[in-house]
Amino acid sequence: MGASLDIRKNDQVQVIAGRDKGKSGRVLAVAPRKRQVFVEHANMIKRHTRPNPAKQIRGGILEKEGPISVSNVALICSECGPTRIRHQRMAGGTKGKKVRQCAKCGKLLDS
Repeated sequence: MGASLDIRKNDQVQVIAGRDKGKSGRVLAVAPRKRQVFVEHANMIKRHTRPNPAKQIRGGILEKEGPISVSNVALICSECGPTRIRHQRMAGGTKGKKVRQCAKCGKLLDS
């Protein structure tokens, strides 16, 4: 079974559960096998990093985004806000391209 998610890189999402509930941001990375996403400025974690002059890394305590379960984020529709996703096939019957659609207003989310 393929590990495919409805949320993709560069989507605008809102966190709907957890300590960062209500925050919204862009998806920086997706880990489909773990069913996790990395959202800009959400679930910030601290990493103690050793300096490495060869890789231009200063070292110290760095803050970066941690993973959030895909079930705890909702895609943001430009018209109606955070929403679930419905799938629809474009022209071509069963061979048509599968696109994402807003479950509230029916707007196509893939351009």
